[in-house]
Amino acid sequence: MWLPADIAVESAVVLGGASIVAGRFSRPKVAEPNSTIPTTITPEVAPLRPKLAAATPVLRESAVLLVLYAAWRKLGELPTFGLDRAFSRAEDLWHWERWLHLPNEATLQHWLTHVPVLLRFANLYYIIFHVAPVGIFLIWLFVRHRDEYPKWRNIFAGASLVCILIQTIPVAPPRMFPQFGFIDTGQVYGPQVYDSVGGNLAGQLAAMPSMHVLWAVAIGASVMSVSTSKWRWIGFAHAVLTIYAVTVTGYHWLADGIVGAALVFIGIAIAKVVERRGMRRTWSETEETVDQAHGVRRPSVGERREELAR
Repeated sequence: MWLPADIAVESAVVLGGASIVAGRFSRPKVAEPNSTIPTTITPEVAPLRPKLAAATPVLRESAVLLVLYAAWRKLGELPTFGLDRAFSRAEDLWHWERWLHLPNEATLQHWLTHVPVLLRFANLYYIIFHVAPVGIFLIWLFVRHRDEYPKWRNIFAGASLVCILIQTIPVAPPRMFPQFGFIDTGQVYGPQVYDSVGGNLAGQLAAMPSMHVLWAVAIGASVMSVSTSKWRWIGFAHAVLTIYAVTVTGYHWLADGIVGAALVFIGIAIAKVVERRGMRRTWSETEETVDQAHGVRRPSVGERREELAR
C-alpha cells in the first residue's frame, strides 16, 4: 500500500523542520554584536553536536524525497486523456514496432511457454523488484557516494515526473491483445498483478513509458557511473532483468521500455550540461579572485570582441 501524498507532505514538513533545528545546534555559535541570542551551547546539548551534524543531511534529504514522492503521487492522480483510444494507440504502436523491425514480444512469450518457470520468475521479478531496489539504491548512493547523490536523485526524480505526465495519455499493454498472440502470463502462470481486464483499468493502461524500465535503467546507469566495484554489474543485471520481465509478461511493449530508458539518458545529458556550466562559472570566479589578488584586470567580453574586430 502506497503512502498517501498528504501524509508524505506532512512528514516532509516535520523532517525539514527537524533538519533545520539539528543543523542550528550542530554548528558552533559565533558571537554577534548587540545580539541577545545565547552564543554558547548548554552542556546537555554539546555532546550531541556530532550526532546532530550527522543527522542533519539525513533529515533534510528524507524531507526532499517525501516531497518528490508526494508530487509523483499527485501527478499520478491526474485525469487520463482519451481512455477510449488506449487500445487503438496500442495497435498503432504494435504496427510501428513491426515497421521498425523490433523483436516480436508475442514470439518471445511463445518461446518461453515451453519453460514456464522462466515466466513465473518474470512475474515475480516484476512484482518484487520494482520499488525495493529504488530504496536500496538511494540509501547506498547517499551513504557511499554522497557527492554524486544530488545529481542522480534529480535525474531519477525528473525522469519519473515526466514519465507520469506522458502516462496521462493511456496505451493498452500487450497482454490485452490475444488477437496478436499475447497471453496474460500472470493469469496463466501466476502470480497475478491485475485482473485480465477490469479493476483500476486506467492504472493498467498507463503502460507508456514503462516506469519499471525507467527506474531500473536509472539505477543501472548510476551504479555503473559512480562505482568501481566488481559488484556494480548488479545494477546492470537488474536493468536487463527488468526489461526481460516487463516484456515477456506482456505488461509492456518494447517501445515502452525504450522511451523509459530514453528519458533517463535525456536526464543524464541535461545534468552534464548543467554540470559543465557550473564548472565554467566556478573556474571564472576562481580566475577573477586570483586576478584581484594580483591586481590584474582582464578585458570584458565586449572589449575582446572590439579588439578582434579591429
